[in-house]
Amino acid sequence: MSGFAHRHLLGIEPLLASEIEHILDTAEGLREVLDRPIKKVPTLRGKTVVNLFYEASTRTRASFEMAERVLSADSLSIATATSSVQKGETLLDTAKNLEAMNPDMIVVRHGSSGAALFLSRHCRAAIVNAGDGAHEHPTQALLDALTLRQKKGRIKGLRIAIVGDILHSRVARSNLWLLTKLGAQVVLCAPPTLVPPGIESLAPVTWRIEEAIEGADAIMMLRIQQERMSGGFFPTTREFHQRYGLTLERVRRAKKDVVILHPGPMNRGVEIASEVADGPYSVILDQVTNGVAVRMAVLYLLLGGEATA
Repeated sequence: MSGFAHRHLLGIEPLLASEIEHILDTAEGLREVLDRPIKKVPTLRGKTVVNLFYEASTRTRASFEMAERVLSADSLSIATATSSVQKGETLLDTAKNLEAMNPDMIVVRHGSSGAALFLSRHCRAAIVNAGDGAHEHPTQALLDALTLRQKKGRIKGLRIAIVGDILHSRVARSNLWLLTKLGAQVVLCAPPTLVPPGIESLAPVTWRIEEAIEGADAIMMLRIQQERMSGGFFPTTREFHQRYGLTLERVRRAKKDVVILHPGPMNRGVEIASEVADGPYSVILDQVTNGVAVRMAVLYLLLGGEATA
């Protein structure tokens, strides 16, 4: 299968490597639109997209909104903090009310794993998962892959370390699925308390960051998600930085042309030092630009006529 034949984008796990490559190729082609003086094409004129965000977001929500505007789609963004959700409305009732407005797509971020799948079973609209609980964040993994491909020319054969709060990270899960499907060698690193049970069946796990990043082509740092932590997963943020934070000294263990990624928002001085985040190895701002291109590609492939029901 060379095309992208899904009605929805619920996660990376169900996709074939060829489908992932097709999305990345499409994003590469659409990225040049962002460099034009007038960033507007009529591709999705007449299509309506609802952005339904149950969790706070800056980059993801803004880049979906920008992607929709660039492609000339009509978009409606709903912040649940000021919606009927605060009055007790369920996800199903919200979905039914949105469905009555007949949108072509619903982009959803929700704190519960499986929320996007739930909506796909109750809505006629195409559903795009913008992050569901600790499950998946497919467009983040796609923009990370696009950034790696641009900087390294390939993904197959790269050694990539994913370091930090793996237990709570939907970014880690989506990237693990995507990178291994495309032939990268992934190693995971986290404190024992932040390693999900059974994940070592998907990739090797180490508790030592020095071991994880030794000879790495790329290092992906994860945000410490303190808002999802109710117990003592590690003593203090200071100690976490001492044991697992990415410093310039540690970066020197990786390859000389290593690239450093972070999904944002960053906890500077916790998982990553400022001199690393702002240094020559960082591709964090490239990730932001590529986020718009990837989300344009997803919108185009699901709504622009290439996708099949």
